[in-house]
Amino acid sequence: MSERESMPYDVVIVGAGPAGLSAAIRLKQLANDAGSELAVCVLEKGSEVGAHILSGAVIDPRSLDELLPEWRTVGCPLAETPVTENHHWVLSKSGKRDLPEFALPPFMHNKGCYTGSLGNLTRWLAEQAEGLGVEIFPGFAAAEVLFNDDGSVKGVATGDMGIARDGTRKPDWQPGLELHARYTFFAEGVRGHLSKELMRLFDLRANCDPQVYGLGVKELWDIDPAKHVPGRVIHTQGWPLSETPGSNGGGFIYHQANGQVALGYVTWLNYRNPYLSPFQEMQRWKTHPEIAELLKGGKRVSYGARAINDGGYQSVPKLTFPGGALIGCSAGFLNVPRIKGTHTAMKSGMMAAEAAFEAVQADRRADELTAYTTAYENSWVRDELFRVRNVVPLVKKYGDLVGSGLSGVNMWLEHWGLKMPFTLHHKPDHESLWKKNELPPIDYPKPDGVLTFDRLSSVFISNTNHEEDQPVHLTLKDPAVPIAHNLPLYDEPAQRYCPAGVYEVVGEETGDPKFVINAQNCVHCKTCDIKDPTQNINWVVPEGGGGPNYPNM
Repeated sequence: MSERESMPYDVVIVGAGPAGLSAAIRLKQLANDAGSELAVCVLEKGSEVGAHILSGAVIDPRSLDELLPEWRTVGCPLAETPVTENHHWVLSKSGKRDLPEFALPPFMHNKGCYTGSLGNLTRWLAEQAEGLGVEIFPGFAAAEVLFNDDGSVKGVATGDMGIARDGTRKPDWQPGLELHARYTFFAEGVRGHLSKELMRLFDLRANCDPQVYGLGVKELWDIDPAKHVPGRVIHTQGWPLSETPGSNGGGFIYHQANGQVALGYVTWLNYRNPYLSPFQEMQRWKTHPEIAELLKGGKRVSYGARAINDGGYQSVPKLTFPGGALIGCSAGFLNVPRIKGTHTAMKSGMMAAEAAFEAVQADRRADELTAYTTAYENSWVRDELFRVRNVVPLVKKYGDLVGSGLSGVNMWLEHWGLKMPFTLHHKPDHESLWKKNELPPIDYPKPDGVLTFDRLSSVFISNTNHEEDQPVHLTLKDPAVPIAHNLPLYDEPAQRYCPAGVYEVVGEETGDPKFVINAQNCVHCKTCDIKDPTQNINWVVPEGGGGPNYPNM
C-alpha cells in the first residue's frame, strides 16, 4: 500500500507559467459562467510562482486581451512599459548596421507589444487564478506520472521530501502527495522531464520533427538614467557568433520599467564547435562598443539562463494522450523570428482548458481531448507558426547572411499570402558537434568583473539554492561516458555548454580525470539534457523549491 496521501481534482496542471496559469484561469471562468463547480490545482516546482520563470521579454498581449480584457487597468505589471521603439542591429566586431523597420514584415514590428518581467506577469496571473478559486502549490515538484489500469494518465505525484543523497530517508522525510485528476495538463516549460517521458510512452513525436533549441543567457542591469528609454527594444544578429562557423544566434536589449535594461544572448544549440561556450559568447557580446557604452556606469543585478524551443510548426508534437495534454513550451509554440512565445503558450492553455471543461461537463474522464487538437489546427497559433516555419532551417542551412536574406524573402511572401509549397526540416541538436580535433579552440577573454563576469559569480546572483544532501538530479545513464567517450572525442563539452558551472573534469593533469557534477549550481536551463552528444544526461526534478529564485526576470 502506498504511503502517499491522494487528493482528487477535475484538472491538475503541472507548472505555474503563462500556459498553466492561463489554463487554470480559463477553466474557472468557464465553470463560474456555467454556475458549476470545478476543482483545479496547479503545481509549481519553484519556491514561489515566478521563481523559475525567465524570458526577455517582449510580449504580444493578444491572448491576455482575450483572457483578462481589463488587465491594463487592474494592476498588471506588464502594462507599465509599452514598446515605443523597435530596432534590429546587424553587428560586426566594432560596428553595426540598423536594419530599417520597413525591411521587416509588419508582424515583426512589435507594435502594440509590451516589455517587462515574465516572472512578475506570472505572479500577477497567479493572483487572478487564486481569486477565481484555483489552488496553487509552489515548492511542490511533480516527480512522477501516475497511470490508470488502462494506461491512461491518472495524475501526478510530487517528490518525497527529505531524501538523502545516498537514497536513505532523513529524519524530516515526508512522502510525496498523489494528485488524481480527470485530466492532467503538462505545462513544465522547455524540455520538461515528465513531458519528455510522456512523449516517449505515447509516441507523441512520431509524426513531427525533433525539437531544436537555443540557450538564452540573460542579465538585468540598472543603467544610467540618462541612457534609459522606456520601451526601447533592440535585437541583434551577427557578431560574436559570426566568428565561429557553424553557429548562430542573436542578442536582445529591452529598456524596461524602473530604469532597468534586460539584455541577453541566445545561442542556437546546433553549433558544431565543442569549444564554444554560450555563456562566454554572451559576455563577449557585451564588449561590443554600442552595448558596452550603454552599460557603462551601470550595475548588473540579476542573472539567469534557460533553453528555448526553436523548432516551431514542424516540431509541435501530438498534443493529447489519454488523460492529459501538453500545453505551452512543453509542446513548443515559440515563434522564433518574433522571439515571442508567451501569447501562443497562453492561448494553448486556454484551448486545452476549453476542451477539458467540455469533457468534464459531459462527465468524461481520462480520454483524449481531441477538441484541443482541433482547436489548435484551426487557430491563429497554428497559422502564426506555419507562416515562419522555414525561417530557422534556412538560416541554419545557408548561414547568417544568406540565410537571413532568404528567410526575409520567405516571410514577406508568406505575409502576402504566397505560401511556400514546402516545409524544411530539423535535425537533433545533440548530433551537430564535430570532434575536437576538427575545429580550433576558442580563446575567450578573462572577465573584468565590471562588464563581463564568470559563471560562479553569475550563479550567485541568480539566488540558486538546492538542499545539498539530496539525490543528484542530473543523472547519468552510464557514468563512464563522460570520461571514456566525451572527453577524448569532444573534450567533454558539458564543461562549456552549461551556463552555471555544473560540470567539471578534474585530475587531467595527473592522468586520472574524473567527471564532477556540481548539482547545487544548476539553474534548470536543461541545456545538458539537450546538447550532450550521447544523450547520457537526464535532467529530473530536484526536491521541491530548489533551483534559482529569480526576483524580476
